[in-house]
Amino acid sequence: MIKFRTLAVGLVFAALVISPLAHAEKKYRWRLAETWGPNFPIFGDATKNMAKMVDEMSNGRLKIRIDSANKHKSALGIFDFVRTGQYQMGHSASYYWKGKDINTLFFTTLPFGMTTPEQYAWFYHGGGMELMKETYDQYGIMSFPGGNTGNQMGGWFRKEINSLEDLKGLKMRIPGFAGEVLAKLGASPTNIPPAELYTALERNTIDALEWVGPSLDLRMGFQKIAPFYYTGWHEPATELQFMVNQEAYDELPADLQAILVVAMKTAAYDMYTQSTHESSVNLAEIQEKFPDVKIRSFPKDVMNAIKAENDKLLAEFAAADPETKKILESIEAYSKKARQWTRFSDVAYLENFDSE
Repeated sequence: MIKFRTLAVGLVFAALVISPLAHAEKKYRWRLAETWGPNFPIFGDATKNMAKMVDEMSNGRLKIRIDSANKHKSALGIFDFVRTGQYQMGHSASYYWKGKDINTLFFTTLPFGMTTPEQYAWFYHGGGMELMKETYDQYGIMSFPGGNTGNQMGGWFRKEINSLEDLKGLKMRIPGFAGEVLAKLGASPTNIPPAELYTALERNTIDALEWVGPSLDLRMGFQKIAPFYYTGWHEPATELQFMVNQEAYDELPADLQAILVVAMKTAAYDMYTQSTHESSVNLAEIQEKFPDVKIRSFPKDVMNAIKAENDKLLAEFAAADPETKKILESIEAYSKKARQWTRFSDVAYLENFDSE
């Protein structure tokens, strides 16, 4: 009996000592579904960068396998993958889910909205993260900034846009709120997955498209088909998103949760700097190797009409939903505050000291 008690005490003591160690060394295997194809530049680099940092910082305790669109076969189905727990994580753009919840699109970008530094300041210091959490909580999803493209170009067009008449009947790939705006002016917007864009333009399925900017457009080959390349208005700061299934996140130990959040935040910033670099390099290449490409800005009357329709739609959406109203009021108030500094800093510098 004494021996049994001694053995029992020893086993309990061993369990108390070993259990925390075993818990600390438990390994987690996650899967991430992304909208992009395999080895997709910049966007795909962000997911790989994040997964690598998580693996290294956790000493292999949390590994994240990335499934690209060719694997899961649903480029625009990432929201449901993460919501249902089929995947623990996703990487996409929030405005793809506007058909499920209109409030999701405001966390990617808005026409005539904030620049990238302004938008990041709003997310992390102006209440943006809290509003995004309120929107996604109801779906059991955690959403985090997932990398910014910076100001996107207005798109590639087969024909020059000289007036509002040129927008009527125009079949254009353009997602998010901007598509709603152009529809009001007679265009026919559509959303097409990235892998299908070149073929759609080449086969005249669409007349024009916007993708990103020089950082990604050059390698897509659009300059071979559409000679007019317009400056942007619709996506002044396009933030992708990392989505995390809330239940899966809650199952992680606190240190792995922290590692995941830090890795996502770092990968997002790295993507922004990479986008800036690639756009700078690729714009120079377009100008040098494709001199027939004509870079244009939309006529003033066209931009005024677009802005007017944009403001009307925003007012309609705000009136229809108190949550939408709250988000838009936050964006508007923060934009006014941040834009003053942008004008006194970056704009003044460029106007007064830019040698070009």
